[in-house]
Amino acid sequence: MIYQSDALTVTRLEGDIAELNFDLKGESVNKLDRATVNALTAALDALEAEPGLKGLLLTSAKPVFIVGADITEFTAMFGAGAEQISGFTGVNNDNLNRLQNLPYPSCVAINGFALGGGFEVCLACDFRVMSSAAKVGLPETKLGILPGWGGTVRLPRIIGVDEAVTWIATAKDQRADNALKVGAVDAVAEPEQLRELALATLANAVAGKLDYSERRRAKSSPLPMNDTEATMAFFTMKAMVQQQAGRNYPAPLKAVDVIEQARGMGLEDALKVEAAAFAELASTDVAAALVGVFLSDQLLSKKARGWEKKADRKVARAAVLGAGIMGGGIAYQSAYKGVPIRMKDINQEGLDLGLKEANKLLTKRVDRGQMSASQMGEVLTSIDPTLSYAGFEDIDIVVEAVVENRKVKLAVLAETEQQVSEDTILASNTSTISITRLAEALQRPQNFCGMHFFNPVHAMPLVEVIRGEKTSDTAIARTVAYATKMGKKAVVVKDCPGFLVNRVLFPYFDGFSKLLRDGADFQVVDRVMERWGWPMGPAYLLDVVGIDTGVHAGEVMAEGFPDRMKLDFKTATEVMFEHKRYGQKNGKGFYDYVPDKRGKARKTTTEESYELIAPVVGERTEFADEDIVARMMLPMATEMARCLEEGIVGTPAEADLALLYGLGFPPFRGGIFRWLDTVGMDYIAEASQKFADLGKSYELTEGMQAKRADAATYY
Repeated sequence: MIYQSDALTVTRLEGDIAELNFDLKGESVNKLDRATVNALTAALDALEAEPGLKGLLLTSAKPVFIVGADITEFTAMFGAGAEQISGFTGVNNDNLNRLQNLPYPSCVAINGFALGGGFEVCLACDFRVMSSAAKVGLPETKLGILPGWGGTVRLPRIIGVDEAVTWIATAKDQRADNALKVGAVDAVAEPEQLRELALATLANAVAGKLDYSERRRAKSSPLPMNDTEATMAFFTMKAMVQQQAGRNYPAPLKAVDVIEQARGMGLEDALKVEAAAFAELASTDVAAALVGVFLSDQLLSKKARGWEKKADRKVARAAVLGAGIMGGGIAYQSAYKGVPIRMKDINQEGLDLGLKEANKLLTKRVDRGQMSASQMGEVLTSIDPTLSYAGFEDIDIVVEAVVENRKVKLAVLAETEQQVSEDTILASNTSTISITRLAEALQRPQNFCGMHFFNPVHAMPLVEVIRGEKTSDTAIARTVAYATKMGKKAVVVKDCPGFLVNRVLFPYFDGFSKLLRDGADFQVVDRVMERWGWPMGPAYLLDVVGIDTGVHAGEVMAEGFPDRMKLDFKTATEVMFEHKRYGQKNGKGFYDYVPDKRGKARKTTTEESYELIAPVVGERTEFADEDIVARMMLPMATEMARCLEEGIVGTPAEADLALLYGLGFPPFRGGIFRWLDTVGMDYIAEASQKFADLGKSYELTEGMQAKRADAATYY
């Protein structure tokens, strides 16, 4: 044994080869936390002192190689200032430089994920052999930062600038075949042959059959581009990256800037440019928000795993009641993820529509090369359309997805309960109707909960799992397990009108209605909120949701929370509804929708909307962008604060992710609570006071007032 620690070991093999094996004790994966970085420093000391070595093999004892740096350490570091951040990156940059410059060749066997800092370790090695089951990549720009341990320097010098920019800017994991194609790795092996091939590659390098010195020279030298080539290439790349990333995500473009600035430099100077840019980005609100989203997602996954452990059994057979678009979407998602499902409707037309929806979604996957025709056939055969309850006695969970009408749902649920076993879980895909009230029709309310999917089911990650007054932990656990199996992010919430997402969405829509009442142009409001980061403004969103659906849900919310959600004026949205302008579903709402060449509805402006709403809106008034944002966002923020204080949602992290995954809340802002922490409660209090005359939904909650008094934050 040359060196041993709780993070890695170095042993001597036959043929004077050393093996550096990453195996972080107490963790399921390897990561480059401070302990591992310090251990790597000590291991390199030992390697440099060990006589007679001819080569180094890097391996992992885990199913992955190294998943990257320890993100939890980032959050504390980001607020510490540029000097401390540079110190953090500097230690491991020294390590990787020493690894690259060992007096003998090195080869890494990439057995699983090698991401971020883990892949940067690989790039410092002379040769890279990759398992066909592994993936590599530099995902840092998704976190609002850039590679900080030489990724922006070594990768362009290994695979070329164009490919390196694509890898870094898109932050996508790369499969072995593509990594081999572009030259990021030297060979690909089946998992059981990986070690043998890596050792053979290293042996050839030791024997002089493979030149590693030239590889090192290329990684340490300026990029082979003249000024004319560089000017043209970087101009094109910047335009492409800027268009794809948008103005709210600075990291991808910054990474391109760093590669350009360092193109004429050697390794040491180029690393200094990278370190300075890393420190700059790490100090931004965007990085704090995106890293926060990543950590919150880990928390949500941990909670889901906790519920799965409590589940009495796995969901092997499911059913959905009500076909159509929603039922077909649920059936598709379940079958695609490996859970066979019965799709029941009361008429054949409904079943045909549900199967058509599933077939359409599967055909798209085949057309994109994401699955074969035979795989599509297997998925379709696992969807069993039926007009009867035959076989329902063997179903583990039934999702009711019939029309959003309380009486209809009560009847369907009561009927279904008589057809299933005593321990079958019933779940309602309702968006507004109380789970506790729906449970009144059931003999076993403990086996009933809400399972609210968002439309379109295949595209929206969120599922709200709603606990009624009598819902058991068993029902919640099995439903969360099913949602996870379907590839969804489950957030468990308590029952209340609108549950969580719709409860906070409709105050946002109310803010929109009040702006129009006071003379704002709905197109201007849309543009302002889209610039703020929303994927679509409120008028456009209402059209997509369906104005009829919005009006109905708004009535439910007004009944549930009359003190702040019952409006005392007729809204422009209600006028749209009265004139049967329901949005995209019938081609006309606030906007008109005309199919383009691909058949996709294209939004167009129409004067008819303005003419119809003229009697209920004020004289056209110009509002400052900041005031539009405050009037739209304050009602959503105060309502979400109430939900947290009432225990409707468990944590700020779950609340924030519910809006990200359910509504498309701007990720670079991190969620509603992360946004409140960023702007500060003093700012929110000033805005609240400024718009106090707009009603109770603009008042700070007791919890918000306490946060302000204590100078406390949600995170």
